[in-house]
Amino acid sequence: MARVDVKMPDEFLERMSRLGSNFDSIAETVLQAGGEVVLAKTQSNLSSVIGSGTKYDSRATGELESSLGLTSVKMDRNGNFNIKVGFSEPRSDGGSNAQLANIIEYGKSGQPAKPFLKPAKSASKKQCVEAMKTAFESEVEKL
Repeated sequence: MARVDVKMPDEFLERMSRLGSNFDSIAETVLQAGGEVVLAKTQSNLSSVIGSGTKYDSRATGELESSLGLTSVKMDRNGNFNIKVGFSEPRSDGGSNAQLANIIEYGKSGQPAKPFLKPAKSASKKQCVEAMKTAFESEVEKL
């Protein structure tokens, strides 16, 4: 499955480090705001590629689209906070949503690639950073 990393600007990280004990709660709010932007663009892209350009009628059930979501904000072993856009598992038929998404993103023999995740990353990066800055400023104002 493709991985999407959006890096925060250094100046932004410095300002966040000055927040002391409020850092964790503000970081979660800021990452959630950015994640929502990327999720919306990914959902839009996925909806537009499912069932398009196929030789045969689409057998889409909507299960893949409905399984797309955000994780909660978690801290990794390096002390970095992360939020991820991904698919919940398993499918009702026992298959893997991540595998199906991978086939759509990269294609397979006889099925051309229909990228939706990588273009979502590129298209939403600027909006994501802006949403995170806005959320950060609003959280700092509350202090």
